[in-house]
Amino acid sequence: MRRSLHFAWSAGIVARPVGRKYCLFLMPDESTSVLTPPSLPAEVVPPATPPKSRLRWAIHLAIMAALPLVAGLSGSVVDRKGPALTSSARGLLVVSGFEVLFFAVFLGLAWLASRASKDDLLLRWRPRFWVFPLGAMYSVAIRISVGIVAWWGLRIAFAFNGADPERYLKDHQPNVGALVDLHALAHDSTYFWLNVLLVSFVVGGLREELWRSSFLAGLRALWPRTFSSNRGGIAAAAVAAVFFGAGHLPQGTLAAMMVTIVGFLLGVIMSVHRSIWPSVIAHGFFDAASMVLIFLLQYLPQLRQAAELLKDIAH
Repeated sequence: MRRSLHFAWSAGIVARPVGRKYCLFLMPDESTSVLTPPSLPAEVVPPATPPKSRLRWAIHLAIMAALPLVAGLSGSVVDRKGPALTSSARGLLVVSGFEVLFFAVFLGLAWLASRASKDDLLLRWRPRFWVFPLGAMYSVAIRISVGIVAWWGLRIAFAFNGADPERYLKDHQPNVGALVDLHALAHDSTYFWLNVLLVSFVVGGLREELWRSSFLAGLRALWPRTFSSNRGGIAAAAVAAVFFGAGHLPQGTLAAMMVTIVGFLLGVIMSVHRSIWPSVIAHGFFDAASMVLIFLLQYLPQLRQAAELLKDIAH
């Protein structure tokens, strides 16, 4: 009986009770269409992702590699009669705007060539809340690391020729006055805070780390097997640091060496977190602390005189 009912159902016939017996009725077409199971949708094939053009990424990388070299060369050719950041708050804003615009042109041309995505440039905010605390701690660690590496590197380098590293550091220390007006930094509060906030975190931190992330993106796109892994990220950071340090050679060998070490450490931080923002914050805090130290050094003789005066009064 069950086999008969199954056959009747498959043939479009339904059994309905009439009294104590079952009678077979032919189902209408509408019932048949309703009871017929729906057909499975056709398999949706996602569109194929177009491969990245090596030529376009090569143009991107060439533009970003040329940027620090062009900036360093132009800085050495231009004959400035004062510090690079001028001596007033208004002049500082003009120079900062020009620097950002100059970089934006290069970055825009590189992006038009490669059409780099947000992930290519590591622009995602990671690791969320920890970006600012990590950035502050990284800035301290970078300053300590740079001091240790520079000191021992010079000692090892001069051990073979008998030169004195302390004398070398004194004779080749960076010319801070060529960058910032020391008098304005010490006596103009607006000029001071623009250097601490705008120059340190935007002109220095954001602009230079955007350059680094764009340079690293070009290396990963052209040589993914070499530079996409964790070790490859460290190697890419080293390559970017060499290019960035070369752009600072007109400022002196010691300055270029310091910039190379700092750039390498910032690139490693960026590669480890797969985000630009810890490096931006670390870079900003590093530059801001340098500005504060320069400011304090302007008052160091006065502080020493005050300390000696207090000592004399105490005795």
